[in-house]
Amino acid sequence: MVSSASPDMATRLQTWRAQFPALANKRYFNFGGQGPMPQAALEAIYQAHTQLQTEGPFSNGINQWIQQSAAAMRQTLAESLHVPAAAMTLTEDVTVGCNIPLWGLDWQTGDRLLMTDCEHPGVIAAVQEISRRFHVEVDICPILATAQGGEPVAVIEAALQPRTRMLVVSHILWNTGQLLPLAELVQLCHDRPDPVWVLVDAAQSVGMIPLDLTALGVDFYAFTGHKWCCGPAGLGGLYVRPEVRDAIAPTFIGWRSITTDAQAHPTGWKPNGQRYEVATSDYPLMAGLQTALTLHQQWGTPEDRFQRLWDLSRALWERLQAHPQIRMVSATPPPSGLVSFEILDAAGQPSPERHTRLVNDLEAEQILLRILLHPHCVRACVHYFTLEAEVQALGDRIEQWLQEA
Repeated sequence: MVSSASPDMATRLQTWRAQFPALANKRYFNFGGQGPMPQAALEAIYQAHTQLQTEGPFSNGINQWIQQSAAAMRQTLAESLHVPAAAMTLTEDVTVGCNIPLWGLDWQTGDRLLMTDCEHPGVIAAVQEISRRFHVEVDICPILATAQGGEPVAVIEAALQPRTRMLVVSHILWNTGQLLPLAELVQLCHDRPDPVWVLVDAAQSVGMIPLDLTALGVDFYAFTGHKWCCGPAGLGGLYVRPEVRDAIAPTFIGWRSITTDAQAHPTGWKPNGQRYEVATSDYPLMAGLQTALTLHQQWGTPEDRFQRLWDLSRALWERLQAHPQIRMVSATPPPSGLVSFEILDAAGQPSPERHTRLVNDLEAEQILLRILLHPHCVRACVHYFTLEAEVQALGDRIEQWLQEA
C-alpha cells in the first residue's frame, strides 16, 4: 500500500507539477526514456533563441555570450557531480559521450574490452565496430542474472583478463534498475597490475542519485540532460578524470577542440575537457538545461529528491510483486526509479504479447510505460514529483487489466 502524502506535501506537489506541461493530461512513467521539460525551460530556450537572432546571430557580442553560457553550463554540471569544471565536456547525449573515450583510446591488436550484458544497443554497436577495426577482443559478463541474486562485483572480477584495458558499465542498469557499486568496481579495476579504465554509461543516474565522481574515482562518466534532469534533448556531458585526459585523443575535431596562433592555425588541443567538443551546437539548449537543473534544486537536496523517488519506487515494486501473474525483473526493490516487470502466461512464462498489449492499452488511456527487449518486460519509472496516488492508480489499473485480459 502506498502511503498518502501529507496535505502540505500534496499541495506542494500539485503546484510543482503544474510547471510541467506534459503532466497535465497524463500519468507519466517514462522518465528513464525522456523526462518532461518544465515550462520555464521551454521559455528559456525560446528567449535564448530570440536573443541569438536579435543580437546576431553571429557577432562579437553573441560569440561572447555563447562562450559565457558554455562555461556556466560546464560549471553547473561540474558542481552537481563534484568535479573540476575543466574536466567537463559538453556533448549531445550519452552515446556521444561514450564514443569519445571508446574511440580515443590507442587500441592495439589483442587488447580486450569488458562490458556487461545490460548495456545500451548504441554503446554495444560502437564496441562491436571497435572490435572489428582494431581486432580488440570483447568479453561480456552476465550481470543481468544478478538481478535475481548474486554479486555484480564478483561477476565482473571473474571476467577481467590480463589484457583487459577498459570496462564499460552502466551505473544504473536501464533494464533491471540495479545500482551498481561503482566505487568498488573502480577500485577493482584500478588496483590491477595493469589498471583497467572504467567507462560509465550514466544515462540513468545523473539527475536521479546524489553523485561525487571525484570520490568514486571513475575515469569516464557519460550522461545526458534529457532524462532525469528533465532538460532538452540534444545536450549532455562527459566527465574525464584529469589524470587520464592526455591519454584519450579527440576523434571528432573542430574549432572548439583546438588552440590556434595569431594566423588561426591549429597549435594543439584545448587544455581541458573542451578538447572533445567539436563545433557549432544548438546553444540555446544550455539555457533550458540550466533552468531545469535550477528548478530541481529548489525542491530540495539531491539526497532529499532521491529518497522520495526511492520510496515511490519501492512502493510500486511491492505492489506489483504481490500479484501472482507478475514477476519482477529484480528480486528486490531496486534503489532507483526504474521498476521492470514481466507478465506471465498460463504456463508461468513471460509473455511478450501481453507486455505489448498492456503498454498499448494503457497508452490509449494516457498512462505511459514502455517495453524493453532484454529481457522482454515492461518498465515503469517514477520521479520525485510522481504522486503517491499515481503509483496507487497504476497498480490498480494493471491489476484490473490482468483480470480483463
